[in-house]
Amino acid sequence: MRILLWHVHGSWTDAFVRGRHEYFVPASPDGAPWGLGRAGRDWPSVTEVPVDRLADARPDVVVLQRPEEAAFVRPQLGSRVPMVYVEHNAPRHGAAVSRHPMADQDEVPIVHVTSYNALMWDNGIAPVVVIPHGIPDPGERYTGELPAGAAMINEPRRRARVTGADLLPAFREIAPVNVFGMGTEGLPGGQGDVRPPRLHDELARHRVYLHTARWTSLGLSLLEAMHLGMPIVAVASTEAPSAVPPDAGVCSADIEVLARRFRELVHEPDFAVLAGKAAREHALAHFGLDAFLSRWDRLLAETVPAAEGV
Repeated sequence: MRILLWHVHGSWTDAFVRGRHEYFVPASPDGAPWGLGRAGRDWPSVTEVPVDRLADARPDVVVLQRPEEAAFVRPQLGSRVPMVYVEHNAPRHGAAVSRHPMADQDEVPIVHVTSYNALMWDNGIAPVVVIPHGIPDPGERYTGELPAGAAMINEPRRRARVTGADLLPAFREIAPVNVFGMGTEGLPGGQGDVRPPRLHDELARHRVYLHTARWTSLGLSLLEAMHLGMPIVAVASTEAPSAVPPDAGVCSADIEVLARRFRELVHEPDFAVLAGKAAREHALAHFGLDAFLSRWDRLLAETVPAAEGV
């Protein structure tokens, strides 16, 4: 199958284009937002197509990820090419009454990456599908040699309460906490934007992974840490309670409970190893790449024939 999609979310796209199809991403000299192309990614299955010549890709289906993409693509491809819409995010404000921008149509399925997101968005008459994240397995790298916590947070100053960056001082009273991500330079323990595979190696040296986000879709960084075999201390918000089983560490909305468990895991490395193994086992079973790609194959197979008969 020939699939056209924009390179919007690098980590999600990295998993998606590992399937068995041909993938095409719009590219232009101007780059983002409409022509980012591969942006240097090693994606052998992906071909760049000029953003003003999308018909050259001859797509069987278009995977939309932003509301304005449908209007952008239809003048070039016409209305007969089927589409699906991936919603990566939880609604931002007034979540329970947030109407999805694709809610007023019944032709393009909305694919949510978590059940929580599907519940919170008002999807209207649009067909709804949930396809959970799946990521390439970075391998069990956990050593936990550093009696410290690690977190991955982008722009923690600007997004302080949303990301839970304001909660980090409570954990720093117990043990050091190093923070990886864009805009972390200058923060206590800030490590900057470190890229895989070095990021995975650095994370895995830390005794505990901290997931502090108050409001987010299920972060791929949390799933990466679980795949690495790290024990998890997570704020119980959005999809996290479903993603983090009790034996993988702790998931709670009580900061005192989180701090107490963080202290236990930091000071009991044998317990931390066991919790990390449980986290990895759960991540492999529920967020593996093969299951992710299989679910997408089923949806695409259902979508394309249905549209071709219209």
